[in-house]
Amino acid sequence: MELLDILESLKMQKISVQEARKMLSLYSVEKIEDFAQIDMGRKYRKGIPEVIFAERKQPDEVRKIVKKVLAKSDSVLVSRIPKNDYKKIVAFAKKSGFKTSEGKNTTTVLIYKKSSKVSGGKVGIITAGTSDIGVAEEARLTCEAMKCTCVCSYDVGIAGMHRMFPVIKKFIEDEVDVIIVAAGMEGALASVVSSLVDVPVIGLPTSVGYGYGEKGVAALASMLQSCSLGLSVVNIDNGIGAGAVAANIANRAQARRR
Repeated sequence: MELLDILESLKMQKISVQEARKMLSLYSVEKIEDFAQIDMGRKYRKGIPEVIFAERKQPDEVRKIVKKVLAKSDSVLVSRIPKNDYKKIVAFAKKSGFKTSEGKNTTTVLIYKKSSKVSGGKVGIITAGTSDIGVAEEARLTCEAMKCTCVCSYDVGIAGMHRMFPVIKKFIEDEVDVIIVAAGMEGALASVVSSLVDVPVIGLPTSVGYGYGEKGVAALASMLQSCSLGLSVVNIDNGIGAGAVAANIANRAQARRR
């Protein structure tokens, strides 16, 4: 049962204060055998749901964690699933009666029990090239898990800068609250976008590139050295981090509009 469901049940006198207290005391941390402890309260403390980092976990461990989280929550984000295990995890989710939201060029997946109404803010997501899409999609799924609407446009880097202006215009028309810019190579797109908009921009350097500044090093350095104010930067390929920060900003903006 979700935390809000417990509080609603108490308010409607479906459960007693003692029962609510017991349920709340059991809610915070879930231990799964001897390999995992799930922080069920993070969503309500920080607005960011629990994320399963699956890169070095066995499929059976991931399945057990997913079941335990979804026993108390409506959704869970599973990131960086090994490619050989991805289809197994998605098949397990669907066989268990859960729904999935998948992304392009990424092995991160959002698993949920039922569709919920989008109640958060708006996040614009833009990539410099098609090679950056996988990391951007990881950010999108994170924003989706946090109930945000995403406005996405991919492959609009500065190699053809004319492609970018219609996208910026759409972001402004749609009144996005924050923009994520995923870029590899020299990472210049983040600075350019930040110089054109009046909302926070989150630079997401990707490990696309070769030579002296390979594996995202040049993109990270470029974004950190930017002269354009209003630009913040997360680590290389950290789509989850970029999505979490962006969604928090957007959701707080949405809350103020209500």
